[in-house]
Order: sequence, then structure tokens, then C-alpha cells
Amino acid sequence: MELRNGTRVKEIIFLGLTQNQELSLLLFFFLLVVYVTTLLGNLLIMVTVTCDSCLHTPMYFLLRNLSIADICFSSITAPKVLVDLLSQKKTITFDGCLTQMFFFHLIGGVDVFSLSVMALDRYVAISKPLHYVTIMSRGRCVALIAASWAGGFVHSIVQISLLLPLPFCGPHVLDTFYCDVPQVLNLACTDTFALELLMISNNGLVATLWFFFLLVSYTVILMMLRSQAGEGRRKAISTCTAHITVVTLHFVPCIYVYARPFTALPTDKAISVTFTVISPLLNPLIYTLRNQEMKAAMRRLKRRLVLSDKV
Repeated sequence: MELRNGTRVKEIIFLGLTQNQELSLLLFFFLLVVYVTTLLGNLLIMVTVTCDSCLHTPMYFLLRNLSIADICFSSITAPKVLVDLLSQKKTITFDGCLTQMFFFHLIGGVDVFSLSVMALDRYVAISKPLHYVTIMSRGRCVALIAASWAGGFVHSIVQISLLLPLPFCGPHVLDTFYCDVPQVLNLACTDTFALELLMISNNGLVATLWFFFLLVSYTVILMMLRSQAGEGRRKAISTCTAHITVVTLHFVPCIYVYARPFTALPTDKAISVTFTVISPLLNPLIYTLRNQEMKAAMRRLKRRLVLSDKV
């Protein structure tokens, strides 16, 4: 299994989530339901925001972008996991592994930047309500979304650029179900201590600082709401609480994975499943179940569809 003759690894073997066939079948059906629900939930948000004119506001425009990112993020790992749960041999080519990592960090970066833009949107809406529509114009929202995708692209390119020069000559077995920096870095047949520290500072430290920055930002926003009263204050608090919940669910697993030495721990697979598959499902649930405007828009969309069927 060791390839010490200088040749590059061509194929990587995953040990997967479990070696137990019965448990693999149970996990397959569970993750299939989660993945399909994630797709349908985020698609529903996209369709509702697009079709309902009442939701043509900066906040929902940004939420639709987050739903697109969530669909992409879950689709990077979930289909491969589902296929591998029914397969005896779980493999991926080395180039396929790098491609998966590229898109994983691209969309992961987009998620981080998108959540930051949504925090900015809430701050402007609450601190400058009279100028909100002017400041968060459609053109500015499009520019912020484009910047989020550009930021994710740059982040991903940096990760891949740091890994490509390394000699990967074996072993070629990963005790995981997808390719990511911590696991793949351990396959390099050279000393990666300095690079590991760089990766931890580039991913883990930045994620930790960014998370605390967002928490402080939402704390400031909530403190600003103390001077307000009535239904507007209640809706703003509900929206900010939903945002804080999504930010926490995204960043805590991210910090766990990247802000520590890249050594395997017993809880790694459970955290990775939460990070890659479960989290994109929770986002639409949180934003729809806690948002009366979104639920009302979905009911209007349902009535329109029923009426169109009758016609």
C-alpha cells in the first residue's frame, strides 16, 4: 500500500462512515432523506423569494443566495457518501479528491462571506432604517454576493495551491467519507508540521475570530433594538435570533475541524456529517419556521398553485 518510489497516488480509498452493512443501509436511508429534504427546502425558499413580490427585499435576496450555496455545499459530499454506503469499495481518484476539496472550500467560503453580508444587512436595517433601501440597493446586494463568491474562490485556490506541491506517494487510505485538508495533508510523505500550522491559522484561527466578530455584531444589533418597541422589534429579534443560530451551527463544527491539530478523534465523523450534510438542512428550517413573512409567502404560493391547477 505504501508507494515510496516517488510516484504520485492515483487513487484514494475511503473507510467510510461504517464497515457494518446493516448500519450502512440505515445511514443510507437517513442521509438520503436528509439530502432530498435539503434540496427541496432550499429550492422552496428560492422559488418563494423569486415568485413573491413581498419578499423582493435585500434580506430575502441574500437568503436566496445562501440557499443556492447550501444546495451546492450538500451536493459536494452527500451523493458520493450515499453511493459509498452501498458499495464494498469506496474510492476516489486523487484528481477527484482535489476537485472535491476545491468546491468544498469554495462553497464553504461563500457560506461564511454570505452570513457576514447578512449580518451587515441586519445592522443597516436596524441602525439606518430610513436609508436601508438606498444603502442596500439591488446593485449593491449583487456586488456583495459577487464578492462573497470571489472570496470563496480565492480561499479555495489558496488551500489547493498549498497542497499541490506536496509529494503524495502513500499511504492512500483515509478514515473518512470525503476529502478535506486535514485528512489529505496527512497523506503527504514529507514533514507537514509547518504547513499544518499555516493551515490552522489560515482556516481555524480566521474562522474563530470571524465567529466571535459576528457574535459581537449581533450583540450590538440586539442592544440597538432595546430602544425600539412593538411588532417591528419582535420581528427584528426573531430574525436576528435565526441568523445567530445559523451562524453558530455553521462556525462551531468549522472551528472544531480546522482550529486544532490535524489528528483523528473519535467524534470526527459525527461532526463531519453534521457539518457537511445536516447543517445545510437546518438553515432552511430555521429561516422558515421562525419567519412569519416567509411562511405567509409560502401559503400564498400554495394558493396560487392550487388556483392555477383548477384553471
